[in-house]
Amino acid sequence: MDRDIKSQIVQHVNWREDVLSELVKSCIDFHLENNSTSRIFLTKSIVIILLDIGTDFLPENLIQIQKENQLKNIKTIYLWEDVWLTKPILVISRLRSLCGMNIRVHGRKTKVVKIIKPLADLFLDENHLQGAVSSRYKLGLFFKDELIAVATFSALRKMNHTENYKSVELIRFVVKMGYSVIGGLSKLIKAFYLSFGPNDVMTYADRDWSVGEGYLKLGFECTSILEPHYFLLDKNFSRQLSRIVITQEENTVFNTGSLKFVLKF
Repeated sequence: MDRDIKSQIVQHVNWREDVLSELVKSCIDFHLENNSTSRIFLTKSIVIILLDIGTDFLPENLIQIQKENQLKNIKTIYLWEDVWLTKPILVISRLRSLCGMNIRVHGRKTKVVKIIKPLADLFLDENHLQGAVSSRYKLGLFFKDELIAVATFSALRKMNHTENYKSVELIRFVVKMGYSVIGGLSKLIKAFYLSFGPNDVMTYADRDWSVGEGYLKLGFECTSILEPHYFLLDKNFSRQLSRIVITQEENTVFNTGSLKFVLKF
């Protein structure tokens, strides 16, 4: 691993304590399992598992833990050291949202508006853990003239399995930090459907944070599971996708893969 990264990791050996400190500052109730900072329970049904860069875990280990917890109705979140070091504010915001601590706005009080790329990208970079990526269509939800949610979509794609069948990918959806919009995603998807008429919309859930519960509630169907990916870290802890599998001896990071969901109209 890059020497600069290694030296930075040494400087951040107390990142787990930083997480606990920020949880306290943010008034998020939690308890530790056997006084260990490896597992943090926010409620009886949410557990955060902290993963150091260069962990001894393998993806299959984490996936198995997730499945076992799911059978117990426990939501598992894998919080990586590099994610915390680069985006602690967004992490805390998402955890507050999961704990029901956000300001709640009903979707019927919002207005759907097509927005321009610079505005969408800025909003995504400020509010989404994975930031902005390329997209064809950008829709925003406005509440009292304030942008509080954004959904971005790909171009419509013709599918070969059925004549005149068009599919679109929901690439990003995010709500402004501190807010929850009830029915917000459903409203944005409906607006896109009425404007462009796709036969289905597909999207992916990051298994490190979710098994797609929200998509299932909206009528999406889980159609496939994507394999875990390994990442190299640069000196700023930015992830670069690796084309090969890298073992933990290389002090790198990985994810637990993604779940593909499809909503047919």
